[in-house]
Amino acid sequence: MKNSQLKALFSLFMFGLLLSPKASAQIQNADVLNAPIDISKDFQNYLNTFYFADELTGFDPATGKGTIKYLRYNYKTRQAFNNMMMKPDVEKPNEFPTTEYDVSPELPFEIQFVSDRTIRIKTTSGPQFHPQKESLMLVNGVAPNHPELWKYSKIEGGHKYTSKHGVVEILSKPWHVKIYDETGKLLTSTLHDSDFKNTYTPTLPFSYVRRNSDYSRSMGAAFSLEPDEKIFGCGESFTQFNKRGQKVVLWTDDANGIQNETMYKPIPFYMSSRGYGVFMHHSTPITVDFGKYFSSANEMYIGDDEADLFFFIGEPKDVLDQYTDLTGKAAMPPLWSFGFWMSRITYFSEKEGRDVAKDLRKYKIPTDVIHFDTGWFDVDWRNNYEFAKARFPDATKMMSDLKKDGFEVCLWQLPYFTPKNTLFPEIMEKNLAVRDRKGNLPYEDAVLDFSNPETVTWYQAKLKKLFDQGVSVFKVDFGEAAPPDGIYHSGRTGFYEHNLYPLRYNKAVAEITQKEKGYTLIWARSTWAGSQRYPLHWGGDSETSNGAMSAELRGGLSLGLSGFSFWSHDVGGFATKSPENLYRRWAPFGMFTSHVRSHGEPPREPWLYSKDFLEGFRKADNMRYELMPYIYAQAKESSQKGLPMMRALFVEYPNDPGAWLVDNEYLFGSSILVAPLFEEVTERDVYLPEGTWIDYQTKKVYQSGWHKIKAGEVPIVVLVKDGTALPHIALAQSTKDMDWSKLTLKVYASDKTTSATAKVFLPDGDAVQEIKVTKNGNNFDVTSNPFQGKTTLKTEWVK
Repeated sequence: MKNSQLKALFSLFMFGLLLSPKASAQIQNADVLNAPIDISKDFQNYLNTFYFADELTGFDPATGKGTIKYLRYNYKTRQAFNNMMMKPDVEKPNEFPTTEYDVSPELPFEIQFVSDRTIRIKTTSGPQFHPQKESLMLVNGVAPNHPELWKYSKIEGGHKYTSKHGVVEILSKPWHVKIYDETGKLLTSTLHDSDFKNTYTPTLPFSYVRRNSDYSRSMGAAFSLEPDEKIFGCGESFTQFNKRGQKVVLWTDDANGIQNETMYKPIPFYMSSRGYGVFMHHSTPITVDFGKYFSSANEMYIGDDEADLFFFIGEPKDVLDQYTDLTGKAAMPPLWSFGFWMSRITYFSEKEGRDVAKDLRKYKIPTDVIHFDTGWFDVDWRNNYEFAKARFPDATKMMSDLKKDGFEVCLWQLPYFTPKNTLFPEIMEKNLAVRDRKGNLPYEDAVLDFSNPETVTWYQAKLKKLFDQGVSVFKVDFGEAAPPDGIYHSGRTGFYEHNLYPLRYNKAVAEITQKEKGYTLIWARSTWAGSQRYPLHWGGDSETSNGAMSAELRGGLSLGLSGFSFWSHDVGGFATKSPENLYRRWAPFGMFTSHVRSHGEPPREPWLYSKDFLEGFRKADNMRYELMPYIYAQAKESSQKGLPMMRALFVEYPNDPGAWLVDNEYLFGSSILVAPLFEEVTERDVYLPEGTWIDYQTKKVYQSGWHKIKAGEVPIVVLVKDGTALPHIALAQSTKDMDWSKLTLKVYASDKTTSATAKVFLPDGDAVQEIKVTKNGNNFDVTSNPFQGKTTLKTEWVK
C-alpha cells in the first residue's frame, strides 16, 4: 500500500473517531467545556494574596462564637544553587486609601455541637451579606445545635469542650482547634504557620486566598494527618481506595469511564482510619490534598469564601450514622427493585420489549424490570417524553401486559434539550432553562434549571403523564454538565449551583415518583451530598475489561463510605460488547450488589451468548432470587442505619488492621463476604476478618487470615459468617410471584457453634426481626417465630 493511501486511511480513521460518540470523551486536565475546576491552583498562584489564621482574638464560650486574626502573606521567590524556591512571606497592605482596609482582618469563627459525636466549625473570609437560610444538603435544611451535650471548661491558653465521646480544645495563640476521642487520642488539628517551622517545604496553614484577578476569596482549611492514617470516601472515586497521598477534585463530571480520576458522583465527605469523618458543607468546587504535597497536611481547598465543616467522632458505623442523620438516610426501595433489571442500549420498539420479556421467561432468567434506554422517542436521544407512535403503537397496554407477567418498566431521560427538540420553544418561552450573563443560553442545548420551582413543576408533569401510562421508574441520566458560568433562578452562578444540580435533579424525580407511585426510586448517574436520600445510583459508563470491573468495586465501596446504602453498575461493562469470559465473572458480582442491571452495547441478553454462559448466568441469578429475604432485610437495616449494602471490611471489623487494607472484596450486608474474580482464574487470594467463615457454595470452613480459595460452580467466592442463619425463599421468576409465607433458614455453623441468628423483613412488615436458632442434634430449631400465622420458618443446617 502506498504512503499516500496509508495517510488517507489514517485520516478517515481519525475522522471516524471524531464523529463517533462512543469514542469521544473529555480529555483530562485540559481547559475545555465543563472541565473540573481545581481550586488548589489558586492556592499555588504567587500572584494571589494569602491570609493565615493566627490567633483567637475574642471568644464567648456560651455561644461558641469568636473572632480570628489573619496575617497577610504573599509568595516570595528566591534562587538557591540553580533552584527557584517559593515560600510565603509577610506582606504589606496594597490597598488605598490605607485608612479604609485592615492589614490583619479579624473575622468570625464559630463552633457548634450537632450531637455528642458531631462538631461544626465555621469560619469566614469576609462579611456574608446573603447568608443561606436553608441548605438542600441537610435533611432538615438546617443543622441542630446542642451545646448542652458538651461540658465547657477553661484551660490554660484556651477553651475546652467535653462530651462522652470526645474532646475539643480551642487554643488562642497560635490558634488551633484540636479534636480528640474519649480516650484522649488526638484525631486531627488545625494547622498553624508555626507547625511548619521544622520543614523547608512551603506549606499553607489554615488560611484563605484573595485572588488578585477578581478579589474573590476561597478558604483553605488545613488539618493534620498522622502517621499510618488512611482516608476513604469522597464519593464514587475509582482511583486507589485509600485516598491518603492523593489529590481529589470534587466536581461533578461526566467521567466518560471509570478508570480515571474524575467522578460522576463526588461527595464532599470522607472518613479517617483514626476514628473521625469530615463533611465539607459546600457546593462550590473543592479540592482536597490528602498529604499528596506534604504528607502530614490535609489541605481542604474550598471554593467558597467561608468554611463550614462538620466533624464526626467514632468508628465507621458511628460516623456514617451521624453523617446520614445530618444529610439524610436512604429511603427503602420497593421489593421488585431488588430483582434483576434487563437492559441494553437500546430497545427501540414495543415489539423488542415484548420479545425480550418473552425470552426472559422462556429461558428462565428471573427478572423484575425491563429498561428502555435512549430509543423510545421518535428520534434516538431526543427526549420529549413521548413514545414513538410508529414503534410503540400502544405503550400503555404493553406496560400493563408486562406488569401482569411480573415486569416493571424503566424509561431513560435526561435534562438537556437540543434546539430540534419539540419542547425546546416551550422551555425557552417559559424561562425554564439556565441562562448566561446576557440572558441567552450558555450552551446550544437548554439545560433545565431545577433551582426554579416552575421548572420542577413543568418537568414533574411530564413524568406524571408517563407514570399514568404505566411507567414504574425513571433513569435519571446525566446531570453533570450544569453550566459553571450560568445564571440560575436561585440567584447564584454555576460556581455554586453546578455541584448542587444532581441533587436538585435527583430530588425532583424522586419526589414525583413517591407522590405518584408510593415509593422513592430512581436510577441515577450523578450525585452530590444528600443524593443518598433518593436511591438509587449506578456506576456510570464502565469499560468492558478486568480493570474496569475492579475499578467499579472501588467506586462502589467509596460511595458506600460516603453515605449511600444502595448502588449498582452495568454488569459486564458498558462501552462495547462484553466478552463472554468477562461477563461470566461480572454477572455474579452484580448479583451480590444491592441492585443489579445488565446494560450496555448489545448484546446483553444471556441467551445471545453460549449455552454454557446462559446456564451460568441463570445459576447466578437464581442464587440472588433465592437469597431475596436476606437481601431485603439487609437493605432495610442499611437504610435505617445509613450503612452501605456493599461494605468495606473495616465497616464491620474496625479493629482488624488487615480489614483497612483490602479493596478487592467486600461484605454484602453484615454476614456475607464476597470476593469477585477479576481475572480469568478459578481461585484467588481472600482475606478473612476474625472468626470462622463457611463457603456458601462448597461448604468448606476457613479461619481468619489469608487463604487461596477456589470459586464454586458460580464463578465467585462467597463466604458466610459462622453463626448466620441465611433466610431463603423458593425460586420464582419475579419477586411478584415469591411466596413469603414459607421461608427456609439455612444455618451456616461450624460443629462447635450452638446457635445462629437470622434477620428477616417481610414485604408488608414494619421492622427487621432477629430470629435465633439453637442447635438440637443434627439440626437447629427456631427459638421463637415473630411471624406466627404469617410465615413458617423451616431450618436447614448447611454442612
